[in-house]
Amino acid sequence: MTGQKSEGDRKHPVDETLPPLKMFTSGLQHVAAMYAGVVAPPMIVGPACGLNATETAFLMGASLFTAGIATLLQTLGFWKVGAKLPFVNGVSFAGVTPMVAIGKAQGPGDALPVIFGAVIVAGVLGFLLAPYFSKLVRFFPPVVTGTVITLIGVSLLPVAFNWSQGGNDRAPDYGSLTNIGMAALTFLIVLVLRRVLRGFLQQIAILLGLIAGTLIAIPVGITNFSALSEASLVGFPTPFHFGAPQFDIAAIVSMCIVMLVCMTESTADMLALGRIVGRPADERTIEGGLRADTLGTALSPLFNGFANSAFAQNIGLVAMTKVRSRFVVATGGLILIVLGLCPVAASVISLVPLPVLGGAGIVLFGSVAASGIQTLASAAMEKGDNALIVAAAVGIGLIPIAAPDFYHHLPKDLLVVLDSGISTGCLVAIVLNLAFNHFGRKAEDEDTADDTAAAAHGAPGPPPPPAPGATDEAGAPAAAPAH
Repeated sequence: MTGQKSEGDRKHPVDETLPPLKMFTSGLQHVAAMYAGVVAPPMIVGPACGLNATETAFLMGASLFTAGIATLLQTLGFWKVGAKLPFVNGVSFAGVTPMVAIGKAQGPGDALPVIFGAVIVAGVLGFLLAPYFSKLVRFFPPVVTGTVITLIGVSLLPVAFNWSQGGNDRAPDYGSLTNIGMAALTFLIVLVLRRVLRGFLQQIAILLGLIAGTLIAIPVGITNFSALSEASLVGFPTPFHFGAPQFDIAAIVSMCIVMLVCMTESTADMLALGRIVGRPADERTIEGGLRADTLGTALSPLFNGFANSAFAQNIGLVAMTKVRSRFVVATGGLILIVLGLCPVAASVISLVPLPVLGGAGIVLFGSVAASGIQTLASAAMEKGDNALIVAAAVGIGLIPIAAPDFYHHLPKDLLVVLDSGISTGCLVAIVLNLAFNHFGRKAEDEDTADDTAAAAHGAPGPPPPPAPGATDEAGAPAAAPAH
């Protein structure tokens, strides 16, 4: 029996190795599909923390390097770490808004050390919680994950709008026709490329749009080459380059919430990827995957990186190409590490003018929101309780976006959490989902003949009905979430 299982595992497409050339090109394709998503968070957080173009380029290189490490932990694994699926990890968008809020609260000098300290604690906490979190899948149905993913996209769209105007509201050309025109042109280029291209090229339409927009921006005169001229060919992300980590309670609470959001997203992604590659993700696989996520997160600040989680766009790439080998994605992880060790490569990305990035960002961040809406479409919204959960969570989550000064009279330490619509919306969604869909199981027992008896069994959670339903809820839309 054991021998048969070992033979089956050895021959499974997930565990196949491909010829070197195909391994490299397929791995490079995964990098191309997620490259823009990896460098976008440091491009947001860097300026928010007072970094100049050169320092921001360093931060982008560090993010590439740490994404490579996290991807290797996830695909190759060791001990009980790693899902050992073709699973790409990178900087999570979920942490961007809280980190920007921390940057504003702490000021330029202390912002990154405080962020890194909070990320370390959140990663360690997540690692310890992984065995227990993997058992709580049924508490994170589409109504919760869809709400959170939607808020991630919506919360980041204002960043794209700001980039489209030039990024600096004190600059004389902020909101100029040139800036907005370049953003609009890049936006249209991305849409056209997505429409006319096929296969691999369609997957990297955003990257191609950034390249085309940047080339057009050179004669327009809004491209800055300073970071590229100062970058060296080879470099290493010096440990704690921006200072030793500092531990601030409010920042730690905020990033721990982000860690729970990342673990929720990764759980959903693992369930989807397991079905796509024909190796369903069981509780043990999810536990190993969450350990890889959180260990990668805890190690990232050592090399000036942020919290890591799954990149769902790569799950779509696996489904499209039918290449299911985890070693292909591990090759992609090695490519990310090499790029992170080459500052020039990271600096090339910094050549992209903010208006160009803004135009593409509208599509990129809008796609995240659309993925959340797609997830909500499978959340049984015809149930009034689920619609109420989404309404309340999205409403609370939009407060920092629609009314940035709404909480300005509250204690400063609370603002780190409250100024993040993602964190507050996630908390509201989780609490209301527990209240409406788990405590008493009222909604699920409406059609039973004896409501009283059903409620009595609902308190501890009757095993047969919730278990399969919960698995379907948590797993069915998992391919939708993106970063």
